[in-house]
Amino acid sequence: MWIIIGGIVAIILGVWGLIEWWLLFLKALAALIPFILVVGGVLAVIVGITSRRDKIEEEKEEVIEQSSESDKS
Repeated sequence: MWIIIGGIVAIILGVWGLIEWWLLFLKALAALIPFILVVGGVLAVIVGITSRRDKIEEEKEEVIEQSSESDKS
């Protein structure tokens, strides 16, 4: 019950804060968007590089397995 009351109070204070400081909120949002885009882009590049490296490693392992199978024959 206390969590619900605390949530309602937080919503009321949040709405009041948005109304009171709307222009500051927009400035903060405008400042955060480029930062979020840069961080998201860096993370996407890191994930892409890691994914590519994993794929190259898998291909190397497949080639090694195929060559060891052909040596046995």
